Amino acid sequence: MGERTEITGLDEFDWRIMEILAGQGRISIADLARRVGLSKSPVQARVKRLEQSGVIRGYRAMFDSVRLGLDHVAFVEVRLSDTREAALRAFNAAVAKIAEVEEAHMMAAGFDYLLKVRTRDMRAYRRVLGEEISGLPHVAGTSTYVAMQAVKEGVVGDVIEV
Repeated sequence: MGERTEITGLDEFDWRIMEILAGQGRISIADLARRVGLSKSPVQARVKRLEQSGVIRGYRAMFDSVRLGLDHVAFVEVRLSDTREAALRAFNAAVAKIAEVEEAHMMAAGFDYLLKVRTRDMRAYRRVLGEEISGLPHVAGTSTYVAMQAVKEGVVGDVIEV
């Protein structure tokens, strides 16, 4: 039994199913079963178990941000004036409401949060930073880093190795 199986309780068939679904979330159970090397019934049962246990949290469509005119990406370091639990909860709740913030991560660093912000251009980014991010609860300061090119983007499933 591999280390991954011992840690997670998932076997190699589960990991293979997740790897395939990460790249092709709309694959039919029949095609998934064929690629995994099991019959349809056990694969369907495994997928259902992975969904019910919360390992598979959902399925989504991925869009081409360039074609949608949303190819300006900035990473924002956020420093808070207060890092007590109530302040963190207030910040978390407020940042989750900003549509342009694709990701928000609490960091163990010289700053408190790292945000990934996607907008159509620098003007739109400046508006989001000035009117929304800077006004979030307990924000003491920010630093912005603009991405020049996405070399690799994706979801957690993209990095599953089988």
